Amino acid sequence: MHRYQLQPYKGAHSRHQCPACGKPRQFTLYVEIETGEPLAHHVGKCNRLDKCGHHYTPKQYFADNGSLPPPNRFSHKPKTQSKTTSYIAPCIAANSLKSYQSNHFATYLNNLFGVEITNTLLKTYPVGTSKHWPGATVFWQVDAQGNVHTGKIMLYNPATGKRVKEPHNYITWVHSVIKQPDFNLKQCLFGEHLISSYPDKPIAIVESEKTAIIASVFMPTFNWLATGGAQNMHNEMFAPLKGKRIVLFPDVNQYHKWKQKATGILIPRTQISVSDYLEKRATPAMREQGADLADVLIKPDPVAGWALTDNDYPVMWG
Repeated sequence: MHRYQLQPYKGAHSRHQCPACGKPRQFTLYVEIETGEPLAHHVGKCNRLDKCGHHYTPKQYFADNGSLPPPNRFSHKPKTQSKTTSYIAPCIAANSLKSYQSNHFATYLNNLFGVEITNTLLKTYPVGTSKHWPGATVFWQVDAQGNVHTGKIMLYNPATGKRVKEPHNYITWVHSVIKQPDFNLKQCLFGEHLISSYPDKPIAIVESEKTAIIASVFMPTFNWLATGGAQNMHNEMFAPLKGKRIVLFPDVNQYHKWKQKATGILIPRTQISVSDYLEKRATPAMREQGADLADVLIKPDPVAGWALTDNDYPVMWG
């Protein structure tokens, strides 16, 4: 029986970089009580409760990845046969593609881009509405074959487009909410289905689903995808992108981490580069905020506004 607790403080080495806000030495891992082994590098709690509030518990981890914890580095148990990937019924996703007047994220997009562009974005990705919380949004993970892996449910402020994290972090998963029995989750990249619809486009990848959607308006020459978290940057997740040209756009403070992870993604005939645009131009305020590409794109240039260059990049990138 595995039991976990937040790692007791034993000096700076026992605190790590938060996977949500990117702040170093602010993240406390959940470790197994008997061995002291971390459950996973992204399972823990950020100490910046007011500014970040990220808290991913072992219970959530096992709900997302299966009921059994992974073996630790000292385990010599034989590997078990991998389970078949579970999927959400397409009708469940389809039935959520409505009631956008009650969807806070849809309201935010409408304020940014107007009704026509917003409706196109919500259908393209697709984005649904959830009753789990009033105003909640569902970002559906649909693979290149059209299988629905799951949906991430989140709540946004309709005026600012920021996630609601008070009095708690409003994030959960469709497969957890509907309590589908024996569900074996295997995530895919958000927006992966686009590579079937637009196979000739190069791929741009960000962390946030919101950022991928917004960036697709400004730079439509790319298929914009999202990892949903740095922990999803690995060979298996990127395998469907074989043969593509891929550009990674990490958030501020995440460039070196993404650069390192990119070196470990080895897919034949696939070119992966990491943009350092945000990292080079980040102000102290942007670093404190943990800004991402969307924060830059929606901030109008004082002269050019949101105009694009001939290469489909915002003029402000100059």
